[in-house]
Order: sequence, then C-alpha cells, then structure tokens
Amino acid sequence: MRPRQWCVLAVALTVSAISVEIRADDTNDAVSQTLPLPSTASQLTDLRQRLADSEKQREALTLQLQNADTERESILVGRLRQENQRLKLQLKEAQSVMPARVLTEQQQWFVTGGGVAMIALLCGIFASGWRRQRRQWLN
Repeated sequence: MRPRQWCVLAVALTVSAISVEIRADDTNDAVSQTLPLPSTASQLTDLRQRLADSEKQREALTLQLQNADTERESILVGRLRQENQRLKLQLKEAQSVMPARVLTEQQQWFVTGGGVAMIALLCGIFASGWRRQRRQWLN
C-alpha cells in the first residue's frame, strides 16, 4: 500500500475508536442518570405526593372560580333584564307622546312624486294653451 492510504486508514481507525469510546461514556452517564439514588427516590415520592395535592387544590380552585363566575353572570343578567324593562317602558312613553304618522317614508316619497307629476302636467297644458293645433311634418 502507498503511504497516503496508510495515513487515511490510521485516521479512520482512530476516529472510529474515539466515537466508540464517546458512545460508551454516554450510555454510562444515561444509566447513572436513570437509576435514582436512595435519597432521590424518597424525594421523588415526596414530589409526586405534592404534585397530586397541588392538582387537587387546582381543581377545587377551578370549581370555586366557575361558581363565582356563574353567580356574577346571574346577577349581571338580572340587572340587564331590569334595564331592558325600563327601556321598554321609556319607549312606550315616548311613542305615546308623539303623534302617529299618517304616511310612512316610502308613501311620502310616492305622494311627492305624484304631486310633481301633476304640476308638470298642468304647466304643460297651460304653456301650450287650450287650443288644438294640427302638427305636421314639413317636407
């Protein structure tokens, strides 16, 4: 073999040996991290118990909050109903004070248009005079 090939082979073997050694160290660390120590086990059970207690407290507080929200909403709904009734009474009073309209807005526009058409017809009759003229095309 040539010297260049020997160098490449040596580097490749060295790199593979180093990577195998690093992997072995990583697996040893992972094993040591997963196995709890005796004092850590008691801490773990204590933490699990505290977590369960915290979850129970959170659920109880959530129920209290929901109950408070429903009470607040029911009070708010009652106030809104009272205000709605008061506004309805004010509306009835205001409508009774104002006279009833004879024509709606659409009917008023129709009457206005008819009046304009009648005025235009009368202006046309008076402008042409009462006499009838024979109109013919002149060739």
